[in-house]
Amino acid sequence: MYKIIGTDGRPYGPASVEEMRRWIAENRVNAQTPVQMEGSQEWKPLGSFSEFASGLKTVPPPIAPPPSAAAIRASTKIPAGVCGILLGSLGIHKFILGYTGAGLIMLLVTIIGGVLTCGVAAGVMHIIGLIEGIIYLCKSDEEFVRTYVDGRKEWF
Repeated sequence: MYKIIGTDGRPYGPASVEEMRRWIAENRVNAQTPVQMEGSQEWKPLGSFSEFASGLKTVPPPIAPPPSAAAIRASTKIPAGVCGILLGSLGIHKFILGYTGAGLIMLLVTIIGGVLTCGVAAGVMHIIGLIEGIIYLCKSDEEFVRTYVDGRKEWF
């Protein structure tokens, strides 16, 4: 015979094994329901009794919350930052962020200016890309979205 504490906080029972199984089938009790076996002073969760384990429904694990809107909108932060650091002079990080005009400027300055200045212009564009890549990666997702996605800040 068993006693239980209901969801209303009141004790119920004594109940037989068959009655407990019926309550399980009716979803009146679950694995967390406090149960006291006759002759014992200890209350234990129903799930700890082996005679009822097969009838208890397993509760699925909680679903992870969806990623925040800022995290989704900041999905270009890492690719843009890495490309800015590694390929900054080509302006690829600008194209990743959707700044086509700024990306073309960096690419043309690197190619045309690099030829005319023996690579000095390409070096300057690489330094600009390096600095921008570091700035992108140092910002939080929220700040990145606010500045570069919503604010459309193209340079530094």
